[in-house]
Amino acid sequence: MRIDPAGRVVRSTPIPHSETNRGTPIRTFLHTADGVTIDSVYDPPAVVYDTSASSARGLVFVVAHGFTGDVDRPHVRRVVETFTQYGAVVTFSFRGHGASGGRSTVGDREVLDLAAAVEWARSLGHARVVTVGFSMGGSVVLRHAALYRRDETGDASGREGRTEAHSDAVVSVSAPARWYYRGTAPMRRVHWLITRPEGRLVGRYGLRTRIHHREWNPVPLSPVEAVPRIAPTPLLVVHGDRDGYFPLDHPRMLAAAAGDHGELWLEPGMGHAENAAPDELLGRIGDWAVAQGG
Repeated sequence: MRIDPAGRVVRSTPIPHSETNRGTPIRTFLHTADGVTIDSVYDPPAVVYDTSASSARGLVFVVAHGFTGDVDRPHVRRVVETFTQYGAVVTFSFRGHGASGGRSTVGDREVLDLAAAVEWARSLGHARVVTVGFSMGGSVVLRHAALYRRDETGDASGREGRTEAHSDAVVSVSAPARWYYRGTAPMRRVHWLITRPEGRLVGRYGLRTRIHHREWNPVPLSPVEAVPRIAPTPLLVVHGDRDGYFPLDHPRMLAAAAGDHGELWLEPGMGHAENAAPDELLGRIGDWAVAQGG
């Protein structure tokens, strides 16, 4: 039993892990600023770092999965296994996904889910938080970084009055640059899933994803509009040149909006999001995150 950052008592459950050189993972339910319960897992680093020398000291990755994913999906756990070679990892299921409460707003209120996970990561003693998002999660980490940021004095600030929810570096993988994109067949299927009653039934019973029936009102800040507000926080945009959902104009728009504070990696032969990200790429992202600590 422990107290969460909002002052609520939450149940923490150790979960088994096959490795013996790391601490015990923790599973708990967090509470967002709007009262949604979020299924979350903390995996300690696989390596015990020399904290007097390692640039990975205090580093934690907070991973935001793609639409219809959840914390227990094999492709999400594979990301965790790689990132624990570089630091601790917090994963969570977005609202409406898996065992989390609420219904998915497909990237809008999900920034509150990510903020709760970042706060939890900091409450566990980690000094540096790198948010890494895939697809829908990639758009969420961009908007989150724009909305929750340090002010000019170095103090943290953000909407909803949350003070420890900012990120220290941001990685967005396979994210859209703009909303309502229907230019590819997979995205037209996604829009059917979201907007049609029969599509939402498929989402609920076939994909373990409960989708809200209401349209956005107001329309949230788009990813490309969010990116300029992230500076000077380091930003890495990653995209595959065989992404079947979002063509290359999306990452290029994001990189152009980032200017000098952003970095773009276009990955030859890579498709879309976590399933398509090879272990080698995840390792390079881990190296990049460690390097941002100086």
